[in-house]
Amino acid sequence: METSAPQPFYQKLSLTLLAIGIIMVAIYLGQDIIVPLALAGLLAVLLRPLEQRLMRIGIPKLMAITIALTIAILIVSAVTVLISMQLADFSDEWPKLKKNIDHVYRDARRWIRREYSVSYRQQAEYLKNAQSKTLETFQGPETLGAVTGPLGTLILIPIYTFLLLYYRAMLIHFSVVLFAEEQKHRVLEVLGEIKSIIQSYMVGLLLETTAVAVLNSAGLLVLNVQYAILLGVMAAILNLVPYIGGLVATALAVMVTFISHPEIDVLLGVVGIFIVVQIIDNNFLVPFIVGSKVRINALVSIVGVLVGGALAGLSGMFLSIPAIAMMKVIFDRVPGLEPWGILLGDQTPEQANNNLFRFVNLKKPGGENAGEENQS
Repeated sequence: METSAPQPFYQKLSLTLLAIGIIMVAIYLGQDIIVPLALAGLLAVLLRPLEQRLMRIGIPKLMAITIALTIAILIVSAVTVLISMQLADFSDEWPKLKKNIDHVYRDARRWIRREYSVSYRQQAEYLKNAQSKTLETFQGPETLGAVTGPLGTLILIPIYTFLLLYYRAMLIHFSVVLFAEEQKHRVLEVLGEIKSIIQSYMVGLLLETTAVAVLNSAGLLVLNVQYAILLGVMAAILNLVPYIGGLVATALAVMVTFISHPEIDVLLGVVGIFIVVQIIDNNFLVPFIVGSKVRINALVSIVGVLVGGALAGLSGMFLSIPAIAMMKVIFDRVPGLEPWGILLGDQTPEQANNNLFRFVNLKKPGGENAGEENQS
């Protein structure tokens, strides 16, 4: 029986790169459909245990899904109302903020006139032109899509979540029969591990976000910073975006604090609090709360977050980590894709007791010193 010759390396690499390119283009072009569906999938996996508990006590499936989804909507609405109340309080400080901005604006104009010899009239004309261009941009058709896009996403996510929970059994059956019968056990194993990883990641992420919000708010309250709860909660939400969110949250907190507390010691205290919370988060909360099931190295995480942001914005950055975790589960169990699973993981060859990078002296059959005799 003839066996097919293995594909050359360049051919496999070309097909892999082509597949990656097609997937990235599809995500970029279809992000309005894919992103809400992916977010709904994460929420459906998170709500599945609650649905199971409700069904165990005799509640019909349709009603159990509705109750679980309603609880999730109420929790998100409560957080939104809390942030909105804090933002309403922050809007009362608008006159003070405007006064500070005007003061900085006048100083900046004087500095530009002194350093670059640009008159006030020239600066005013430049600002007028920039303002007119900005208004044209906001009046364009792209602005309507930028505003209505997130609103449409918020409407679609609950609908998708409900349908994914309701048709869960059918989707699993489809995934199984899509492959050959002898692969049924492996497919079910992959699906089960993906479900376990996503549930562990999402539950841990919620607990971690709550703990970070409490720590941030408590630290800012100790410094008597205005809008401490708002800044603490927003920083915790931004922290959902790995690596980049913490930097953005710190910069935002410093900027808002500068409005009412321009003292350098207060600003340094805010930075110190966020640094301490990040250290606690990275060394204690993430390992013990989020767990060790999402084993992805930092390099792939950062690159994945940046690629996700380039393809689908903030939603893509948030979805990048669970997407990479699911890909690792698949790569580890599909023949021929194991090297990609190694690339995504955080286990070095030394930790895995792998002999890949250990150079072994090859000995010839003639004896142990045959290599030395050949060299002499």
